[in-house]
Amino acid sequence: MHPTTLDVETPPGSTRTSADDPVDRPGVRVGMSAAAAQRPEAESAPPIISLRDVHFYYGAFRAVKDISITIPANRITALIGPSGCGKSTLLRTMNRMNDLIPGTRLEGEIRYHDENLYAPYVDPVEVRRRIGMVFQKPNPFPKSIYDNVAFGPRLTGFKGDLDGLVEESLQRAAIWGEVKDKLKQSGLSLSGGQQQRLCIARAIATQPEVILMDEPCSALDPRATLQIEELMAELKQAYTIVIVTHNMQQAARASDRTVFLNMADDRAGYVVEQDETITIFTNPANQMTEDYVSGRFG
Repeated sequence: MHPTTLDVETPPGSTRTSADDPVDRPGVRVGMSAAAAQRPEAESAPPIISLRDVHFYYGAFRAVKDISITIPANRITALIGPSGCGKSTLLRTMNRMNDLIPGTRLEGEIRYHDENLYAPYVDPVEVRRRIGMVFQKPNPFPKSIYDNVAFGPRLTGFKGDLDGLVEESLQRAAIWGEVKDKLKQSGLSLSGGQQQRLCIARAIATQPEVILMDEPCSALDPRATLQIEELMAELKQAYTIVIVTHNMQQAARASDRTVFLNMADDRAGYVVEQDETITIFTNPANQMTEDYVSGRFG
């Protein structure tokens, strides 16, 4: 199987890109790190996921509309916007998690390596293996630390060195040193920050290309939040990351690219602006974007 081709129905085996000099504006430079300020304006990585004219419905209610965005490979893309604008819904369309909710439907196209993720022949289980997810609240299974990480590979019929895969996944999630002597203990015995890194290790163990993170730090203290942000910076060398966050400082610090959504009068979320994070936070093209990132509304 070609590495970018999805299995078929079988079990799995804005607008602004200019390099204008950023302009400091009161309240807009929100926790921007020196490293973030040096990121290139131009998007150099090719897109791994593209959304084209996407509308998503819960029954008769349209949650998001007219969404056309690109997710570049090996970068961190942040989805920001006020509560209710459809950020989490949009995130879940990227690995078909919303399929599990009765009465939902998607119009438009979401392409992964230019293959339509919603084509009838595409296996959604394989989609979720290639595009993993970490949820808002740490949710380790009531199993041992080892079995949490091994769960996905076992489910998908992994035939290799499971011990080695578990260790590698925990190392990549920057938690191996803390748990290597207690792999038989329950994952629920860990602290909140450790549990979230365990969940990241669990996602990594299925060997995805993309990791979706839905407010992964909202339930964590500042120290654990910093650990997750540092981990994301390391992981993007091997993975593409898309994160939903309400924390403007986090979006400014941790992401390379930012997509700002707002809610229309019909309560459907839409994209106001998407660009390099440095541009969104220092020289946005849309006044609404500036008002949001500077805290004037939202």
